[in-house]
Parts: sequence; structure tokens; C-alpha cells
Amino acid sequence: MKNQIVKLAEKYSNLFGAPGFEEEVIESIKEDVNFKSVETDSINNLYVGLADIDTTRPIVALDCHTDEVGFIVENINSNGNISFLPLGGWHVGNIPASSVVIKNENGEKYIGTVNSKPPHFMSDDERKRLPELSDLKIDIGTSEYKETIDLYGIEIGNPIVPDVKFIYDDKIGIMRGKAFDNRLGCVAVTIVLNKLRSMQLNSNVVGIYASQEEVGLRGAQVAANRVCPDFVIVFEGSPADDSFKDKLSAHGVLKKGVQLRAVDGGMISNNRVLKFAKEVARENGIKYQVIARKSGSTNGAKYHVASKGIPVLVLGIPTRYVHTHYSYAAVDDIEAAINLAIEIIKKLNVDKIKEF
Repeated sequence: MKNQIVKLAEKYSNLFGAPGFEEEVIESIKEDVNFKSVETDSINNLYVGLADIDTTRPIVALDCHTDEVGFIVENINSNGNISFLPLGGWHVGNIPASSVVIKNENGEKYIGTVNSKPPHFMSDDERKRLPELSDLKIDIGTSEYKETIDLYGIEIGNPIVPDVKFIYDDKIGIMRGKAFDNRLGCVAVTIVLNKLRSMQLNSNVVGIYASQEEVGLRGAQVAANRVCPDFVIVFEGSPADDSFKDKLSAHGVLKKGVQLRAVDGGMISNNRVLKFAKEVARENGIKYQVIARKSGSTNGAKYHVASKGIPVLVLGIPTRYVHTHYSYAAVDDIEAAINLAIEIIKKLNVDKIKEF
């Protein structure tokens, strides 16, 4: 399985998928899911297996999101550089002097650099503070408005993502790339769907590759209404804290297993579901860690309050430096998330879901 994980992680991580512009990711995933029913909607959600529902069995949805934090062109300036707005939660300190990719309406991609004023030109005050986001511009090497417009076809509303290529270090089993939040979740859902397809289950398994998570969990809200699941497993590239916390306080540790989320800014997890997940993990020797976060959220925030209330389990894949250009994650942790999801789904039926 590890080779398959790395192969899909590289493929999906390198794709262009700013919020609202997830088409490239969707088309790539379609190549990897061997189901009769594969369909999309107007908000760019991708549904796998939705049309093959047996109404006598409950629906178990596997959720991930296809979008990544990015930007969007706000204006082309007289000197040819590009003003932009954030799509998703960026910290301004992570943006200057970075390389980005801009895609125009023809699908052509161009590399740019977020400007960073050389210290030679900085005032004493500028040296002591972070820039405002509005101070930053993207330079593609042009010097005039007409060059940017006429030669590159860049215009207001074009999407932008970080310019990063995936790498894998087999010595330590660690991957580095962009958009691990949440292309790693896409990897997990794809593999779980394909593995479960040949199994005899007591539930209908539906894959939801949701759009626009990074700008307000919008795709999940639509998906909850369309799929009407009875149980949801959310896969998320979840922030790791092992690079800046000590061993006792860190609960997003690479190679320590799948991360079970007890609480975050959008959801208090169903304790009965959490207990069940822990029991299944222990029974099958699957490593896990539990996280409690005061802020941030996942698509679970939309699902757990949809309809009459849906039991939700969030399976996090610890990921260092999410919402920056470069992230690190361990293959072992994705494998743990995949294995736990499969073992849980094998145990789910109408009566078990009613217990939650």
C-alpha cells in the first residue's frame, strides 16, 4: 500500500486546485476510482458511488476536500505586477518571496514571485513589522500593464496556488509537498473506496470529494444535503505540532498514527463515535493519537449539524506547516487512517449507527 500512497500523493499534491477551481483535481481523481457512478455538481463537488445506493442499507460517506489554500487576482497594476486576495487562511509572514503559479482562463500557467522589498529600501519601521497583505504583489517579470494582459492573458479573477513540487524521502518515509491539506485526504478516500468495492458490507459507501473547504466548508454543506449520509468519516490533513511542542504536549506527531479529533472550533466530536474508533484501533493494532483544538475546523462541522444530526468521525493525517507552501507528512500515518476507516466501516450497520 505504501507505494500506492506515495504515487497518489505525488500526483494529487502537484495538481492545481485553488478554492472554486478544483477541476484539475477532480479530473485526476476520476482516473483512479473504478465506480460506475461518478458525478459532479455546480459547486465542484465530486461524488463516487452515489447512484448505486441500496436503500435497505445506511449510507456511510467518506469525505475529503479537493481545494488548497491559494489566492485570486484582484488587479493588474500599471507596472505589470499583480494585486491578489487570499483564498483560505494565510498568515502574511508566510507569503513574501515565495513562488506561485497563476492559471489564466485558457488554462495556461505562469510562474510568478510574491514581491519582497529588499532591506536596502526598507525604513526602520518596515524592518520591524510584517507587511500588510495589500502591500504584496506578484511579479511575473513584466514591466507594463499591457505585457501582463496581452502576452500572458492574466486578468482579474484568475486563480493562484503555491509553486511546489512533491518529493519523497524513502529513508525516513516522509513526504514533502504542497496542498497536503487536503490532497492527503483525497489519497485516503480513493484508496479506501477501491479497497471496499469488492467487500460485502452492511452499508452503502459513498465518496465525497468536497470543494471550497478552505473558504468556509461550502462544498460539504451542499454535499450533506445531497447525499444525506447516516454516518460520515472525514479525512483531513491536520496540523502537526511536533516541531514546536514538547513530547508530552504534542498530539499531532508524525509517525505516531492517525489523529482522532475530540474538539475544534466547529465541532465537539460525538464521544460514542470516538470511543468506538479507539476500540477498533486497539483491536487491530492501529496507532492513533487524540487532539483537542480550540480553533480551526473540518467539513465535520457542517455534517454533524445537518439533517437531524449525523454522527461524524474526523481522521486526521498529521501534517507539518499546513497553510504554507511546504508541508511534511508520514506515509505510515496515512496508512493508519486508511486501515482504521476500513475496519470501522466493516463493523457499521443500521443497529450500530443507531447506538451513536
